[in-house]
Amino acid sequence: MKTLPAIDPVRAKSLNTSELREAFLLEDLFQPEAIKLVYSENDRAVIGAAVPVKEMLPLQASNALAADYFAERREIGVLNVGGSGRITVDKNTFNLAHRDMLYIGKGAREIVFTSDKNAEPAAFFLLSFPAHHNYPTTLMRFAEAQAVHLGTPEGANQRTIYKYIHPGGIQSCQLVMGFTQLKSGSIWNTMPPHTHSRRMEVYLYFDVPENARVFHFMGQPEETRHLVIANRQAVISPSWSIHCGAGTGAYSFCWGMGGENQAFDDMDAVRMEQLR
Repeated sequence: MKTLPAIDPVRAKSLNTSELREAFLLEDLFQPEAIKLVYSENDRAVIGAAVPVKEMLPLQASNALAADYFAERREIGVLNVGGSGRITVDKNTFNLAHRDMLYIGKGAREIVFTSDKNAEPAAFFLLSFPAHHNYPTTLMRFAEAQAVHLGTPEGANQRTIYKYIHPGGIQSCQLVMGFTQLKSGSIWNTMPPHTHSRRMEVYLYFDVPENARVFHFMGQPEETRHLVIANRQAVISPSWSIHCGAGTGAYSFCWGMGGENQAFDDMDAVRMEQLR
């Protein structure tokens, strides 16, 4: 498991494009027949992906966690952005279709990922944070997620936010997770932007056409930078950074947060005139 150190805003200002991508962008999480994990020192998040094709893939702890098994002291959110598949948690099997999400509580010992069809493998996105309490492993279907409709055609930001793991949905210790889908003709997300001084956030961009890209903006409001992101690439957003973007077409992105609280609207708003 690769470890990424936390980067402070002063250091971030001096990074060139390749250094910025190395520090914040996860470009190759989704690899066939593999589980890839990255340990971020921002709130000790673990970000990863599992893409089983013909083989079953067990989730195991690495030396970076100093644990006997991965979820010994952690909770996990898993969103399926691929074909249908299964996750077995301590001999209980959960079937996940496209855009279903599974919360795996602290203490789960055996976690195994499987695809239903080799030709259309599941693609499981994982986000994990330390946990202090054992909440039950819970599956939520896409149709069961809380949907919030936002934006206007004039602002090119019509979108639907689907909330899965949050105080009004699946219970967790600190993880909050869901995804946002933009309507056709809309490209902007999370604009006007904000920061989370009490939480870090991770975005996974998915359902991005092969020849399309998303321009993700980050950095302090007065000192912004951007990353050009392709399909199924994830970006780490520290608590001091904005996180917004515009695509060359409509797309979706999974968002997940961890930190001091679970209040979805605990945001530090940024005025448009602050942006530089």
